[in-house]
Amino acid sequence: MTTSENSGAEVLRPHAEDAFAHELHALAAADDRPRPERWKLSPWAVATYLQGGTLSDGTVITPKYVGPRRIVEVAVTTLATDRALLLLGVPGTAKTWVSEHLAAAVSGDSTLLVQGTAGTPEEAIRYGWNYAQLLAHGPSRDALVPSPVMRAMADGMTARVEELTRIPADVQDTLITILSEKTLPIPELGQETQAVRGFNLIATANDRDRGVNELSSALRRRFNTVVLPLPSTADAEVEIVSRRVDQLGLSLDLPTAPEGMDEIRRVVTVFRELRGGVTTDGRTKVKSPSGTLSTAEAISVVTHGLALAAHFGDGVLRSADVAAGLLSAVVRDPAADRAVWQEYLETVVREREGWKDFYRACREVSV
Repeated sequence: MTTSENSGAEVLRPHAEDAFAHELHALAAADDRPRPERWKLSPWAVATYLQGGTLSDGTVITPKYVGPRRIVEVAVTTLATDRALLLLGVPGTAKTWVSEHLAAAVSGDSTLLVQGTAGTPEEAIRYGWNYAQLLAHGPSRDALVPSPVMRAMADGMTARVEELTRIPADVQDTLITILSEKTLPIPELGQETQAVRGFNLIATANDRDRGVNELSSALRRRFNTVVLPLPSTADAEVEIVSRRVDQLGLSLDLPTAPEGMDEIRRVVTVFRELRGGVTTDGRTKVKSPSGTLSTAEAISVVTHGLALAAHFGDGVLRSADVAAGLLSAVVRDPAADRAVWQEYLETVVREREGWKDFYRACREVSV
């Protein structure tokens, strides 16, 4: 596991294996099911860690992912085979969150991470060189700098590649040999690193980025793809938002979300109606803005509102606290999205019973 330089200080966002260490320890102690080699927990315990439950000793395991259990079971089962896992979905469907928690539960370490960008080099997936050592002594194992993927192969751990489709296609394809042959050649040394049992890889990709650097058919075949859907119901999305906001609020010393559940439900309702193009009752069609209006963005809007309530209000989340964040999330294209938002406010929000304060707050920041 990577050692943090500020391990003596309270970090802003602990890794999953640190933030939920008590739950992972309790699951390991209660887990009497077979475990794949080098796994910290059995597949059943990993799924329980993701979806939550109560252990025989009374320990409550909080849900990390609110969604169909079969999705979690398929993802966990994939990692127990020799197929890599690709988590696919629109922005805000918790792909990164699920990836991190899967790695934490399976390997006890979620930090073997490659962050995909348009500038990600091949060395980030394979290996690089310490050029001082290379110039002084020539190619050697001491001069080689292993990538997170290479380290995971050598130690039988779970590696993560975020935003795979943002990585250039020729760099993506360096994964083909790793995933098919389970080996990483080092031609400069005439050597190779072979993956030991326990190694696997979780990648995430964004549905909206399809076509940026689309995966080759050869690479896609090496993955078992699991699609993470948007929450199917408003209640499920409200639960996700409130639970995640509470977790973030604890690290930021913000008020608890239950005091503002009405506002959370309003934010979720607005997001669902605008991205779905129809009101909840199905009676009124509405235009959709250019943004994704994901669950992750709803979490951000509510967290920002709680910060406003805590520092400039009485600590209770109200409509005025979420209005500005909501406007920022909806209006990404000032020309087109502002008209969509104004029409929605006047035709839907203004006429909705019990939403007058919400309408006034949104109207005030929109003018």
